[in-house]
Amino acid sequence: MTFVLVVDTYAIPAACGAEESMIRQIFHPHTYKLETRYSIAHCTLGPGKSTKPHMLKSSEVYYIIKGSGTIYVDKESADVGPGKSVYVPPNSRQSIKNTSDVRLEFLCIVDPAWRKEDERFD
Repeated sequence: MTFVLVVDTYAIPAACGAEESMIRQIFHPHTYKLETRYSIAHCTLGPGKSTKPHMLKSSEVYYIIKGSGTIYVDKESADVGPGKSVYVPPNSRQSIKNTSDVRLEFLCIVDPAWRKEDERFD
């Protein structure tokens, strides 16, 4: 049996991330009992704010929707803006800073799916 699952991202209650971001978990295998390995979250970060440096056991891809910022992965950094994607390897120290005067809006795709016990903060 096939089906189409449509989710209104902005109707999902936002959780405050430990790093001052607002996170909406759009798709996660445990939320909708999906047959996927990955999870997708919609995140926003206020002007001048940064996420706390952290590491995931999983790989992660950031896709920037709105605003601009600088992403830090281990000892490297890159400027990002709308339409840019960044791959973060597993176990890499990572953070992102909003360098614009508008909210930085981005998707985080984590594979295998994000789990609290797989995330470590400095």
